[in-house]
Amino acid sequence: MTSAPLARRLDLRDAVVIGASSMIGAGVFAVFAPASQAAGPWLLAGLALAVVVALCNATSTAQLAAAYPTSGGTYVYGRERLGPWWGFSAGWCFVIGKTASCAAMATTFAAYTVPGPWQRPVAAAAVVALTAVSWRGVTRTAGLARVILAVVLVAIGIALAGAWLGGAAGPLLEGGAGAGPDGGDGTTTPGAPSGVGALDVLQSAGLIFFALAGYARIATLGEEVREPRATIPRAIVTTLLGVAVLYAVVAVTVLSTLGPEGLARSAAPLADAVAAGSWDWAVPVVRVGAAAASLGALLALLAGVGRTTLAMARNHDLPGTLAAVHPRFRVPHRAEAAVAAVVVVAVLVADLREMIGFSSVGVLLYYAVANVSAFTQGPDRRLYPRWMQVLGVVGCLTLVLTLPVGSLVAALGVLAVGLGYRLVRRPGRAASGGPTLDG
Repeated sequence: MTSAPLARRLDLRDAVVIGASSMIGAGVFAVFAPASQAAGPWLLAGLALAVVVALCNATSTAQLAAAYPTSGGTYVYGRERLGPWWGFSAGWCFVIGKTASCAAMATTFAAYTVPGPWQRPVAAAAVVALTAVSWRGVTRTAGLARVILAVVLVAIGIALAGAWLGGAAGPLLEGGAGAGPDGGDGTTTPGAPSGVGALDVLQSAGLIFFALAGYARIATLGEEVREPRATIPRAIVTTLLGVAVLYAVVAVTVLSTLGPEGLARSAAPLADAVAAGSWDWAVPVVRVGAAAASLGALLALLAGVGRTTLAMARNHDLPGTLAAVHPRFRVPHRAEAAVAAVVVVAVLVADLREMIGFSSVGVLLYYAVANVSAFTQGPDRRLYPRWMQVLGVVGCLTLVLTLPVGSLVAALGVLAVGLGYRLVRRPGRAASGGPTLDG
């Protein structure tokens, strides 16, 4: 049975909002502390590298999405440009990587809102609630994302104002007001390394990339965007550049306020930056913003993973029952339910300390396939020069190699399981579905 098409209801503003809410998630409230542990005063160099790799990936994604405006993202692009095995590998990397991201976002939301014993059930409840919202239709998803994004931006704006106007921020890298030996909140975490090398900067770039990698959510919604050939490239590049500027402002602020060592010790950098000055009344606002950011990212992640699962099920790379589209709301309700079920299990039983590394492996490999796919496009489909795709592939693979060995091994193991599943389910059919590299 042929799966029904999704409805095109999103305009440029909706696409930018969904992409921005995916990128301005919990990462902006937390990612700079571990990145500073790796790179110390070279944190801004790590941010710059992450933005360069993200820009290469984003332009490749935009170029491909303009040619293939349908649900599935690089799963579809890999199939069309390189062959079904490449497409499956990209789709599976996206599903496993972003499912881990869903669990991380749900857990972050709970950590900012309730005490420890309640965090796992509250995280699971958040997943169920947002899945129910997504089931009501993509326009409601975009509408809620717009509200959440507004709350988050207000909270970030108050945090930045509190750090600078409250007297905490000082000249960059001179130490700032700092959080003291225990990070200002009673916790003790490792400080910034005394000697920073190239590998340390690359590690910080890999961590920051995790926080930036939300622009593909626009491409995965390609079947629901109006005038996709014009809207998707504009939305992707606009969103990434705007968010990169915001991240740079936040990075400069927390470095100026806490200093590299204080930032490395901080469990909540923006909150600590505000608390270090006279605007300590604004700390609860920052916590609300962090919780809202987690919800916004989780909402967009659930929608994106659900639609990639839909595309894979349509091609029988995943069980065909997941290809169903709700007759009234026109959303892939079974795919989203399946993703939500896995995320609920993860937040209830899994140790998520390595989830960020696990997710980054999957997402970076996903974008590596996107860059290779874009490289094969001819002049009539080309929006950006080929050297950007080459730089994107090299950047993705380099950052993968900087991630923790445990996360790398675990992610590659799950990828191998997925490839084995496809090999068993589709014997003799691996050559169907698209051109090969040598064909």
